[in-house]
Amino acid sequence: MKDNEKSLSEINASVQIPKQYNLFKRLIAFVGPAYLVSIGYMDPGNWATDIAGGSQFGYALIWVLFMSNLMAVFLQSLSARLGIVTGMDLAQACAAHYKKGINYILWILTELAIVATDLAEVLGSAIGIQLLFHIPLEYGIIITALDTFIILFIQKFGVRKLEAIVVGLISIIGLSFLIEIILSKPDYALVAKGFIPSLPGKGALFIAIGILGATVMPHNLYLHSSLVQSRNIERSDAGIKQAIKFNVLDSVVALNLAFFVNAAILVMAAAAFHRTGNVAVDEIQKAFQLLQPILGTTLAPILFAVALIASGQASTITGTLTGQIIMEGFINIRLQPWVRRLITRLLAIIPAMVVILYFGEASTGWLLVLSQVILSMQLSFAVIPLIHFASNRILMKKFVIPTWAKYISWFIAAVIMVLNIKLVMDTLAGLLNGKNINLLIAVLILCVSVSLGILLIYIVFEPLLAKIFGNKLQRRRETDIHGGGIMPVVREVKPFKKIAVALDFTDSDGEILSYAVGIARGSSELVLMHVIESAGASVYGNEIEDIETKTDRDRLNRYADELRKMGVKDVWVEIGYGNVVNALSGMITNNEADMVVFGSHGHKGVKDIIFGITSNRVKDRVKIPILIAK
Repeated sequence: MKDNEKSLSEINASVQIPKQYNLFKRLIAFVGPAYLVSIGYMDPGNWATDIAGGSQFGYALIWVLFMSNLMAVFLQSLSARLGIVTGMDLAQACAAHYKKGINYILWILTELAIVATDLAEVLGSAIGIQLLFHIPLEYGIIITALDTFIILFIQKFGVRKLEAIVVGLISIIGLSFLIEIILSKPDYALVAKGFIPSLPGKGALFIAIGILGATVMPHNLYLHSSLVQSRNIERSDAGIKQAIKFNVLDSVVALNLAFFVNAAILVMAAAAFHRTGNVAVDEIQKAFQLLQPILGTTLAPILFAVALIASGQASTITGTLTGQIIMEGFINIRLQPWVRRLITRLLAIIPAMVVILYFGEASTGWLLVLSQVILSMQLSFAVIPLIHFASNRILMKKFVIPTWAKYISWFIAAVIMVLNIKLVMDTLAGLLNGKNINLLIAVLILCVSVSLGILLIYIVFEPLLAKIFGNKLQRRRETDIHGGGIMPVVREVKPFKKIAVALDFTDSDGEILSYAVGIARGSSELVLMHVIESAGASVYGNEIEDIETKTDRDRLNRYADELRKMGVKDVWVEIGYGNVVNALSGMITNNEADMVVFGSHGHKGVKDIIFGITSNRVKDRVKIPILIAK
């Protein structure tokens, strides 16, 4: 990946913003990124805290959801502003600002947050499959690995199709819980009273902190700052201002839909469980089992399970994109999306399988809580840099956030830090007070907590430290923040001595030979190559003399004769056998070619997976320029 490559380059500026249409149609063109982000605010990790809050305290904690949603809208708007104005996502901005060591730590913490999110998605989807189809949980977890390939297929259709699919899944979740609310018949007067802040009883603060930690998701800040760049906006002050305004509106609408879903889960739990005295429902499985006997219909648990599966699948899509963004942004490494997705999913599946097989299915609730604690620990490390960047006039220029927005930002950050620190401390205290904990583990947990605390203090006061100890970071930000502007050294390329030409006897041969002849100069040699891939060639190699071998050799020689008549002096032919990648790589190396010309493989999507892309695999084995002739 190039240092100045755009975030999610395959979709960057891929959605055109119409200039000739009215205001409404331009707004519709901007709608989408916030919906992809919003699914992270209603993933399976939120369900456990919402159900626990509703069953234990009725409608009293709806205000916590509402407050968390306001925070989320504000922070996501800052994230969108950063991406629109600077053309960078949050990870790229961190990479341009902080030292390499700090960036590696932030990257690792964010990777842990994504794995924690994926753990909740794996468990949520697996639980939904178990509840709906009565498949054992461990098999359901294995089935969730298949969505890696589903997402790979979906991404081929472009970002607008991806957004449409996610909106469809959100609609399924929303409709399911709308019906659940109607079936549970809540007390709407008490629902309205729940918007008045209160902490009713022991344990309410812990649940409130858990709701906050589960609602405001750190990885969504990285994701949103990248997704907004999929719109090809006019890079003028007016164009940027319009993009900021429409994306704020998009965030308000999408995240309020997420608030509705979370509030619906809490209201359903309050109406179905708290009202009937079932105040200890703190797991998704318990909620499912109690819905039918309490509400008196089989539709309620079925809708619950369907919404859970939809939530897990939608969240998986955003987790894949975020993983790609942070790896490219922080450490400048680009992997194939399916490889990136498979690694993340395995990092979630393996611990989930180990814990469930060792401790049993009852451990899923504990695992979901653990995933939310990990997210809580990471949240401040995303929020603080975002506020610093959005407040930086050199970086944001005239689109820097106003003073009142800075005050609100830091108030939100302070609330998040205090509440999440308390959540982590309470969780650690409960863990350290356990009878079976090893002293070494206790010391390790304490060391990690202290180290993260020191890092957080550094991140908060880094701009002040930069002013006190010099402005090196400021100079770096000024020169590198947009990818640098230094012209690379351009040198003369010597004529190629030997050009290898890979031919497959299809309609593309004409284009391949045209480019090869066009590149060749007076002293250049052409080596025409073809690989015979028959079963016999794989077994007998160059000893085979079947009809295919003779026909292909004659055709290659005819190509060579025609090129000689056209004035190309030195033309040679080479036949390979068996595995096409091995054979081509060997012929290129043995002939000491310094240039190779391939044809376009002529397929995409699923066919890429089935048939492979020869040029991509060969390029990893040779160290010479490769030209793909379309």
